[in-house]
Amino acid sequence: MYQDKTKVCKDCDREFVFSASEQEFFASKGFTNEPGRCPACRAAKKEQSGFGRRNNNSGYRNSDRQMFEATCHSCGNTATVPFQPSGDKPVYCRDCFQSRRSY
Repeated sequence: MYQDKTKVCKDCDREFVFSASEQEFFASKGFTNEPGRCPACRAAKKEQSGFGRRNNNSGYRNSDRQMFEATCHSCGNTATVPFQPSGDKPVYCRDCFQSRRSY
């Protein structure tokens, strides 16, 4: 049903093959547009926009993420959080947050 197609990348102007198996995968996901970028440029675009692989165990990317220090509402230890605490809601360190999450 699907046949390999040769396309030209809109970023680097190189030819790439949009394979029959890729076309089948795109169709199974409900994608109606064919890719306009080669696999290398698609990966670079994903990485640039933040949709690439996550770089640490917390699930957040290490780069370009500002972290803020706050005092844990439960234990009083210093907590580092990925948002600016406003003071109107309690902030918890990782351990206290995890223990509260299990309730």
